[in-house]
Amino acid sequence: MFDCIVIGAGPAGAAAAYHLAKRGRSVLLLEKASLPRAKPCGGGVSPEVAQWFDCDFTPALNAKVCRFRFTYQGGDPVEAAADTREPLWLVRREVFDAYLVRQAQAQGAVLKEGCPSRGLRFEAGAWTVETPQGPQRGRYLVAADGAKGTTARALGFSHRRCRIAGAIEAECPTPAPADFPLCLDFGTAGSGYLWNFPKADGQSLGIGVLRGRQNRDLRSILRDYAAGFGADFDACTVEAHPILLWDGDQKLHTQQAVLAGEAACVVDPFTAEGIRPSLLTGVRAAEAIHAALSGQDRALEGYSATIQQEIGRELVWARRLAAVFFNLPAVSYRVGVKHPGAAERMAQLLCGELRYADVAQRAITRLSGGVF
Repeated sequence: MFDCIVIGAGPAGAAAAYHLAKRGRSVLLLEKASLPRAKPCGGGVSPEVAQWFDCDFTPALNAKVCRFRFTYQGGDPVEAAADTREPLWLVRREVFDAYLVRQAQAQGAVLKEGCPSRGLRFEAGAWTVETPQGPQRGRYLVAADGAKGTTARALGFSHRRCRIAGAIEAECPTPAPADFPLCLDFGTAGSGYLWNFPKADGQSLGIGVLRGRQNRDLRSILRDYAAGFGADFDACTVEAHPILLWDGDQKLHTQQAVLAGEAACVVDPFTAEGIRPSLLTGVRAAEAIHAALSGQDRALEGYSATIQQEIGRELVWARRLAAVFFNLPAVSYRVGVKHPGAAERMAQLLCGELRYADVAQRAITRLSGGVF
């Protein structure tokens, strides 16, 4: 019998396992794939996350970037340097996720990889998870198996509050030139954007549609965008996947179980950033379960409230900003991104040194003025 079973070894699950094991709790981490597993992803990580861990993230970092380039439909560029204490981290998810899992194992967490959950039930005061390696028992459960995972629904969360978006991501082995900026293009993708995150060993390109339905051929758009950087789309590893954007506060706990990471729908509705909020949910889930194991009443209820306060209060501004920005991207780019200092503030947002609450109201007022 484990104190806790964590389903999913992405950032949220690994963070939860790390912090529970660090507190002396017995933890089983279940991962359906074999690690390291490939995962196309922009891989931008705010260096802010370092404060939540005692380990050194340097071995897990692929590159750092402090220069940003914004365009509208491929032209009208704006460049900015992030005036931050630490540049934005860029990671390869197969490296970053596996590194976090190793840190959790070093604290005492048990990993079973290639071991998907095939069903679960609550009985005799604990959870039983059916796996190919036999049933696993744990007093508490963390569902951290992502947007396509099945655990949330199995726990009774059949109608999570989220906005379903989509992305196509391409990992290109052709490196970008030295000191190449992180690139974001608005307008081409309609209610979303294109990106190129330059890595030390290649380029992470993608297209995301964050609001409304898209009738255009997104794969062809991404192919053309990649060609502009000298990237051969046919040589890329390409993956399409859904994104569960935050769309309002909701209950994230049930009987001796919590949702974390994208299963908790905490992806930023403006930038689609998911790694930082996922890590934070893993940290807070571990704190809540440790408190519950220590006999604290309503600790899991406190987890839902904490995520609402620490993530929801911030993302409500991101949602408002996204609604204005993506409705009329041409106007928004002209009066928003091109406004003096706006690009620098966007870079600071990405690096975690500005909050939406600090800038969103002023930005929305300016964008609304530009529209009307």
